[in-house]
Amino acid sequence: MGSSVSPVVELTENNGLYTLKTTSAFKNSEIKFKLGEEFDEETPDGRKVKSVCTLDGNKLVQLQKGEKETTIEREFTPTEMKAVMKVDDIVCTRVYKIQE
Repeated sequence: MGSSVSPVVELTENNGLYTLKTTSAFKNSEIKFKLGEEFDEETPDGRKVKSVCTLDGNKLVQLQKGEKETTIEREFTPTEMKAVMKVDDIVCTRVYKIQE
């Protein structure tokens, strides 16, 4: 069921403060951060983690530290955003198409 949901992801920036908002029929989430600064985050599944986000070209790289360390790499192109999540030896890739 979760793979059939088509969430909308918005990344905005205002004076160095980024907002990453994800909305879907099932759950909404929003994080606010400054690049390179650690912040507290509650993940959509309820885990409390410390996160830090950096930019690498057209990639937003997020490192979450909690019980396990998770890396989320979001790559933005003119037609899509590809998110690659890695924890231990598990890798999940999800592609979001740009809405026109």
